[in-house]
Amino acid sequence: MLIDQELITEQNTELEPELFSDFEHLGAYLERRGVAIDGVVQRVRAFTVAIPTWGVSTGGTRFSRFPMPGEPRNIFERLEDCAVVQQLGRATPRVSPHMPWDHVDDIHALRLHAEALGLGFDAVNSNTFQDQLGQDHSYKYGSLTHTDPAVRAQAITHNLECIAIGEQLGSTALTVWIADGANFPGQQHFALALDRYLGSMREIYAQLPEGWKVFLEHKLYEPALYATVIADWGTSYFCAESLGPKAQCLVDLGHHAPTTNVEMIVARLIQLGKLGGFHFNDSKYGDDDLDTGAIDPFRIFLVFNELIDAEVRQVDGFAPAYMLDQSHNVTDPIESLIESTAAVQRALAQALVVNREALAVAQETNDALGAARLLREATQINVEPIVQRARLDAGGAIDPVTVYRASTYRKDKVTTRPAERGGHSGIV
Repeated sequence: MLIDQELITEQNTELEPELFSDFEHLGAYLERRGVAIDGVVQRVRAFTVAIPTWGVSTGGTRFSRFPMPGEPRNIFERLEDCAVVQQLGRATPRVSPHMPWDHVDDIHALRLHAEALGLGFDAVNSNTFQDQLGQDHSYKYGSLTHTDPAVRAQAITHNLECIAIGEQLGSTALTVWIADGANFPGQQHFALALDRYLGSMREIYAQLPEGWKVFLEHKLYEPALYATVIADWGTSYFCAESLGPKAQCLVDLGHHAPTTNVEMIVARLIQLGKLGGFHFNDSKYGDDDLDTGAIDPFRIFLVFNELIDAEVRQVDGFAPAYMLDQSHNVTDPIESLIESTAAVQRALAQALVVNREALAVAQETNDALGAARLLREATQINVEPIVQRARLDAGGAIDPVTVYRASTYRKDKVTTRPAERGGHSGIV
């Protein structure tokens, strides 16, 4: 335990009377609506979302990065911070590594370290959007879609290495996001670039182990500001369908135009059997990677409304993977991840209390206002007692951020993890 368990117990003991009172009141209200609160708590407690290893480090912009005192310097220290989030919130037992940022010579030792901290590994993320020290070919003009076969071969090899590492870590999925595209009209032949992508991905797909999936992540723009090869869900779906059943589409909530109807994309991918999972975050202008629910919690709820609908309809093969993908530029990453996890749980709880029978009637009778009211009513219910009770029952903290701030964890890490001198640009 990285946080003193007595500190958690002490705070929980102080807050339990108020929580139990609020929980009883909410339970009575939900019972009148035909919802059993204990069932919702069980569902929220069973829900988990992965943490990316880069999420516990200070993020940054294209212009600068300001490291915070005591931030982790390597994958072993990043896992420790991830374990703190899990200890306090009890909903993030898996970590998603990124190669080669998290590369170590002894993969077995890394897995043992994670297991000792009570953590497992989620999807492995490949990186062909940056040049690494010592690599033979540059990705300046693309990776899996590059015109030079040697560059494509290098990018393919890296992804196959990620799969091999993932097998040793106990992962069962590979996430592929490429920055390939163009910054000027005429710079790239659109059709040929997509053909090259599919050719490269077929080589990777052919090497997927039994039981593995590959998640294709699309992004509208940046760093390819004129045209991105895998820019939208339609292209992602076409590629996933072309590759085969192990290929699915990953939805990052910030990878769309500001006015895009993300929840409808979610519904479409569910309907087509290609929803692989999510990278949760929030945005005001673009791919801001802000804390989940910080700007538009209603959108997160609408996404979960579609997810719960798919569960109710028992859609075949429906088992999306969930991960937080955020850049913490001005906050303590541990606090942001705790808050974001709670935001996702909150959206799930609200989606679970939607009166689906009444919603179906409103939709079938074209009662537009009635349907909208049913969704609004669910978001107006204060489900915080459900989220807090789920944490408490799982052995976590009722108020995890307050416990974290009362602990000496960050202060201790300042002395054991020397601060990085100076700043530099980049997201990590």
